[in-house]
Amino acid sequence: MKARVKEIHKNFTIVDAHLDLLYDIEKKRKMGQNKIIEREYLPEFREGGVNIVVSSIYIDEDFIPELALRKALDQISAFYWELEESGDKIIFAKNVADIDKALKEDKIGILLSFEGVEPLMNDINLLKIFYELGVRGVGLTWSRRNFAADGCSFGHVKGKENGLSDFGRQVVKKAQQLGMFIDVSHLNDAGFWDVMEITTKPVIASHSNCRALNGIMRNLSNDQIRALAKTGGVIGINAVSTIVAESNADIKALANHVDHLRNVAGVEHIGLGFDFCDKIFKSNSFDKTTKLGDSYDVINGHKNIYLLTQELLSRGYTDDELRLIYGENFLKVFKSTLK
Repeated sequence: MKARVKEIHKNFTIVDAHLDLLYDIEKKRKMGQNKIIEREYLPEFREGGVNIVVSSIYIDEDFIPELALRKALDQISAFYWELEESGDKIIFAKNVADIDKALKEDKIGILLSFEGVEPLMNDINLLKIFYELGVRGVGLTWSRRNFAADGCSFGHVKGKENGLSDFGRQVVKKAQQLGMFIDVSHLNDAGFWDVMEITTKPVIASHSNCRALNGIMRNLSNDQIRALAKTGGVIGINAVSTIVAESNADIKALANHVDHLRNVAGVEHIGLGFDFCDKIFKSNSFDKTTKLGDSYDVINGHKNIYLLTQELLSRGYTDDELRLIYGENFLKVFKSTLK
C-alpha cells in the first residue's frame, strides 16, 4: 500500500482548487517577510505531490466595501513579488500553456480566483482589469451578500432567497466571455440555480461537500450536484471539519463525501479543494470562532493528503479513478474555460 501511495503522489497530477494563499502572503510580506511560498508552502506541496494550486483572493470583512479593491490589488501585488523572488520554482498559470509548462518543468502552477467579487463593487469594467492582472476564476461570493449575489450561511439550510442580481448575471456572462471559470462555492441556493440557468461553460464548486452527509447550505444538495455535473463541472472536496461533518469529522468522513459524489454524479466530476485553514489561522493569529467555530482541518496540510489516498485505496478506488479525482477532472475544466 505505501509503495502504491508514493507512486500515485509522484506520478499523478494533483490539483488543489482552493487555498487562501494570497491572503497569507500579503499579510506576511507587510511584516517584512519574503519568499513565503518558497519557504513555507513549497516543501509541503512537494511532499504531498501537489502540482497546481488555485489561490483565492479573499477580503476580510473589515475592508468591505471601501477598501476591497485596494486589498485585492495588494494581494495580487504580493504574489507578483513572490514570483520575482521564486520564479524558478513557481509559475503564474493564466492559461493551459502555463499549466502544461508548470507540469513539464516540475514547478508549482498557481492560478488566481476571486472568493467573492467585492473588489469589483458594481463596476463590470473592473473584471477586465483583473483578467489582465491574471485572475482566472470567479467565485461570486463568500458567505455574505455583495453586489452580485447572496452568499450562503454556515448554519443549517435556511436564509435569504435572493439569487443573482442583474450585476451578478453580467459578471457570469462577461467572465465566461473573457475565459474565466465560474465557482459556485459559498453561493446560496437561489444564486446557484441562476448560474445553472445562464452558464455556457462548465462550472465548478471549488471547495464544497455534500449536503446529504452534512446538511449545511455551504454543501451541495444532490440536485445541485447533478446539475453542476451536467455542465461538465467539478466539485472539489473540502477538508474543513465543520463542512465535512457535524460531529466526528475525520478522514473517513471526508472520504464518505467522495463516495457520495461518485454515486450521485460519477467520478468524472470530483476533485480536490481542501481549503486548508489551520496553517493560515495560526500564522495570522486568527480567532477561528469568527468564521468556522472550533474548526480544524481533517487533514494536516498538503504533506498529509496521502492519508486520503490510503483511505480511498482501501475502499477500492482504482488508479484511473484517483487520477481523475486528484487532478485530471479540474484540468479538463481549465482547458475548456481558460483563454
